Amino acid sequence: MFTIQHLVSGYGQSRILHDLSLDVAQKEIVAVMGRNGMGKSTLFRSLMGILPAWSGHVAVDGQDVSRLETHQRVERGIAYVPQGRMIFSHMTVLENIQTGLPASAQGKVPDDLYALFPVLHEMRLRKGGNLSGGQQQQLAIARALATNPKVLLLDEPTEGIQPSIIKDIARTLKEIRALRDLTIVVSEQVLSFTLDIADRFLVIEKGRFVVEETRDKVDEATISRYLSV
Repeated sequence: MFTIQHLVSGYGQSRILHDLSLDVAQKEIVAVMGRNGMGKSTLFRSLMGILPAWSGHVAVDGQDVSRLETHQRVERGIAYVPQGRMIFSHMTVLENIQTGLPASAQGKVPDDLYALFPVLHEMRLRKGGNLSGGQQQQLAIARALATNPKVLLLDEPTEGIQPSIIKDIARTLKEIRALRDLTIVVSEQVLSFTLDIADRFLVIEKGRFVVEETRDKVDEATISRYLSV
């Protein structure tokens, strides 16, 4: 469902990502783990076209999107929840979600989206900036899902969120995967969260994948060493 081939990217003269390749199956959840500064956010920005790749290919469901603009990648089925959530704080919850809806929806939020996030229905007329961090993260995910994606990219979704809400987000992501046959790639530093949701683990170190393990074979101690400062 989602393929990355020999992806190279960076900023200015600085190469950050070195020849990254990854195949992700439909309904698979893959966790990309690593410390700050190792290339996680650069990878996600490159996959969305926010940061142009220097070389390599990205494909969704067999369609090459490598040379497309960000909004065109969304149309092809990639949705992105950036680090820090980046919701529109001055707009209501409803208006935030509506920014992700296709024109054919005529501004109507699907009932199943509110069913996944009941708190957003209750707070739909509240300004996004007045929500808690956890509620804002749910809003950012709901806004991404409004585009009806095939692939959901989540960049550090647990950052700044209390443990009880992290458990709720983990449960919701698994529910979304089941309901929508969604492929999910998540970058993260919190191992307990990824152990709860991921089918496969990759560790990124200085722009290269240095560890890859399936959930049943994952060595927590090894991954933890790459996450410790």
